[in-house]
Amino acid sequence: MIALVHHPDYVAPAPARSSYPWNKNGLIRDLLRASDAALEWFEPDAMPVAWLEAAHDADYVAEVLEARVPAIKERRIGFPVTPLVARRAAVVPGGTWLAAQLALDRGFAANTAGGSHHALADTGAGFCVFNDLAVTAIRLVEERIVERVLVVDCDVHQGDGTAALTAGRPEIATYSIHAEKNFPVRKARSTLDVPLADGVGDDAYLETLRATLTPLLDEFRPGLVLYQAGVDPFAGDRLGRLSLTLDGLARREALIAGLMIERGIALASTVGGGYGLDALEVAQRHVRSILELGGVFEKKRLHPPAHFLPWARSVAGLDDAH
Repeated sequence: MIALVHHPDYVAPAPARSSYPWNKNGLIRDLLRASDAALEWFEPDAMPVAWLEAAHDADYVAEVLEARVPAIKERRIGFPVTPLVARRAAVVPGGTWLAAQLALDRGFAANTAGGSHHALADTGAGFCVFNDLAVTAIRLVEERIVERVLVVDCDVHQGDGTAALTAGRPEIATYSIHAEKNFPVRKARSTLDVPLADGVGDDAYLETLRATLTPLLDEFRPGLVLYQAGVDPFAGDRLGRLSLTLDGLARREALIAGLMIERGIALASTVGGGYGLDALEVAQRHVRSILELGGVFEKKRLHPPAHFLPWARSVAGLDDAH
């Protein structure tokens, strides 16, 4: 069964003056429930304040949790931080943390939200409030759950916040393959950045992804990959500049899952970006991504490699760590 993490607070009412697709996470949940896939659902707790503060400035964490974010920061985020938005912001990192724990036990798990890769130390940005990827990666290595974590970001936008928040931590590496001319204008420096020209399609994208990610996996040897599975490289995405088809996105997920299985690396995925006027169509893209990733892992479950599933914890000697 595919392990899915969801919380009712992922579905928050849209604040005023917001263009973010607030119904997307609810649609993802509903489409997954309506599918014929074998799924197991888990509900996360909010991420403890101390772990939010391990990635973000304490003053900013307090501003968010108390719903008193200054207007200048709300403009960078893209919407007002109401009390319900603040609750969602705390729960989403808890979901990515739980997905990581489940992935270490099962090989793969998916958070039905998350991938907030633009959030920085003292402010959110680009529809991102807290950076669940950085928060989770830091907690994993500081609690010694795994020795090394790699964030693989396939969103069409560079994972600038994740790179900035984890810089200087040798136990955490970041990989971002993105449209070079897309947001953010000022890019951060990931461990490995793979900028792409506008209009890159399926074959060129997948060849580049395999050629650049494979050596990083083999050199860094992470115990867990946190995957930002944005579906905005799709040709029809409202905020994308690449030209992947739906088949290309499916092949991307099969490639990512296959690379992890070959190396016995646990994979925890997050939703990431996906934008369009038809919210149901966008949610369907995300659901296809989750089911493709989970399906590849499920096919291998009956005949796993000898090092599959328990590998990440056993290498670090931390099977009982939580």
